[in-house]
Amino acid sequence: MTMSKVIVGMSGGVDSSVTAYLLKRQGYDVEGISFILFETRGRKDPRACCSLEAINNAFLSAQKVGIPHSAVDLRDEFIEYVIEPFIKSYVEGKTPNPCILCNLYIKFPYLLKEADKRGAEFIATGHYARVLRTKGECYLQKGVDPSKDQSYFLYVLDKATLRRLLLPLGEYKKEDVRNLARSLELPSAKRPESVEICFVENRDYSSLIRTIAPDAVREGPIIGPDGSQIGTHDGVFNYTIGQRRGLNIAYSEPLYVARIDAEHNTIYVNTRDRLFTQEVSVDKLNWIGAPGLFRNTTPPEQELKVTAKVRSMMQDEPATLYPESSRWKLVFDEPQWPPAPGQAAVFYHEDFLIGGGEIQQS
Repeated sequence: MTMSKVIVGMSGGVDSSVTAYLLKRQGYDVEGISFILFETRGRKDPRACCSLEAINNAFLSAQKVGIPHSAVDLRDEFIEYVIEPFIKSYVEGKTPNPCILCNLYIKFPYLLKEADKRGAEFIATGHYARVLRTKGECYLQKGVDPSKDQSYFLYVLDKATLRRLLLPLGEYKKEDVRNLARSLELPSAKRPESVEICFVENRDYSSLIRTIAPDAVREGPIIGPDGSQIGTHDGVFNYTIGQRRGLNIAYSEPLYVARIDAEHNTIYVNTRDRLFTQEVSVDKLNWIGAPGLFRNTTPPEQELKVTAKVRSMMQDEPATLYPESSRWKLVFDEPQWPPAPGQAAVFYHEDFLIGGGEIQQS
C-alpha cells in the first residue's frame, strides 16, 4: 500500500535526488518540485543550484527515480526576499546569509504551498539534519555526519513546518549518499557541490552590488589600531568582520577588519589578538526547544547553558545565553574568532538545535 504523498524540493544536486529515491523506496508517493530562482543566461557555473541547467538535472534524476517532476518560477519572489535584502545588508555593513533567507522566505514556504496544492502531507529536502517526532512534539537534530551537518541553516523553521518535514539524509554520511547516487547512475552523481551563494558567480558578490547599487561605491577611511587613518576603502560592502585580504594597507603586522561603521562609512582594523571575543548580541530569535529542556517556542526566562556556533562550519562551543529584553546575550566559555553582524548564532542542547537568531553589532 502506498504511503503518504511527499513533495521533494529538487535542486538538481546529488542530495535532493537521493532524497527522492530513498523516500520512494520507503513507499511514499513522491513528486519532485524545482524552483527557478534567478536569471541564468550566460551562467556557466555547474555548482549553481536552481539554475535552468540544475533544474534540467533534477528533471533527469526524477525520470531515473521514476517520479513526476515540475518547476515553479519564483524569480520575482527570490529577488524581493533574498537578493534585495542580501544587497541591503552588505551596504549596511552586515554579512548576510542568503541560504537562511531562502529557507525562511522561499524554499520551505513555497514547498508547503505546492504540497497543499497537490494534496501532499509532507515535504522533504536534501539537508543533512534530522527531525525527531515524540509525544506529539517535533524537534530538530544534527545530522549524523558531523562534517556535513546542515542544521545550522534550518534554525528559522517553525514547528508547523517541522511537523511536515522529512529529512532522510540526516541518517547518512555524504560519501554514502554519493556512492548510492553512483550505483543508481543518477545524472547528479558527478555534479560538484553547490556553491553557498547560488546567485553570485565565482563568489564575486562585490560586482553584483556594484551593478545593482552603484551609490554604495563610496570611498572612506580605514582606521588602524592607534586610531589614525592608514588606508582608504571604496565601499563598506567589500568587507566583513575578520577579513584580512584585500585591505591594501601597509603595517608592521597583519591586520584584520574589526568593525564596520556603515553610518560613517568607516572600516576599523586591528591585530589578530585584539579580535577574539566572548560576548555576542543576538536578536530576531526563533526557538524550537529540545526534549527535557523546553517543549514550546518560548524559552525559559533565566540563563541557559548551551553549545553554540556563530558560523556554519565551526564546531559548536560551550556558552551561556542571558535574556536581555528583546535580545539575548550569548557568552562563550572561551574567546572566539569574531562573528559578523548579519550572520546567524545557533544554539544546541546535546545534538538538538534549540534556537537561533541574527548576530548584531557588538
